[in-house]
Amino acid sequence: MRKLPIVILGCVALFLAVVVGLLLTKARGPKRELLEPTQTKADYRIKEVHLHEEDRGRARWQLDADYGEVFEDQGKTVMKKVTIRIDEPTRAWTVVGDEGQLVRDTRDVLLRGNVVVVSSDGLRMETNSLNWTAKEQRAWTDDPVTIWRNGVVVRGQGFESRIKDEATMVKGRVRATITTTKGQNALGGKPS
Repeated sequence: MRKLPIVILGCVALFLAVVVGLLLTKARGPKRELLEPTQTKADYRIKEVHLHEEDRGRARWQLDADYGEVFEDQGKTVMKKVTIRIDEPTRAWTVVGDEGQLVRDTRDVLLRGNVVVVSSDGLRMETNSLNWTAKEQRAWTDDPVTIWRNGVVVRGQGFESRIKDEATMVKGRVRATITTTKGQNALGGKPS
């Protein structure tokens, strides 16, 4: 009879030791990484950034980002997970990047990290960064680029497109690969 209270006390102590051990293990476990920095020198912090602008009927664009930080003194907004959609009369473009920077006064944009440009007419370009200078309507990068379109792959060291002049240039040492389908030559026609 005397052993029963000692056994019950022992079981309760063991139960408490297990619970305390589990609580301490959970508290010391790996911390979940924060998706957004908690401390910043930004004047404002915006979740789900959405900007929209029309250019007198010629084109319109829309910029979306997961979040942005506005630096008033520097006149810029720094954003994460950026998507830009551009609608022109003849085609549409989608540009994505891991992070971006928008200069407030000039509307110049810099995208960095896994930048991908896709057009509605079948063009795809990948690079590490892409700059947009609004005044000159110029898109450019000095990073390596790869461009795909209709069985043609072009690789180069840099890229520049001047929208007003309708001129596009792949810079550096350029390498192009043309693949054909059965029954077509490299230019898309039937073999002679």
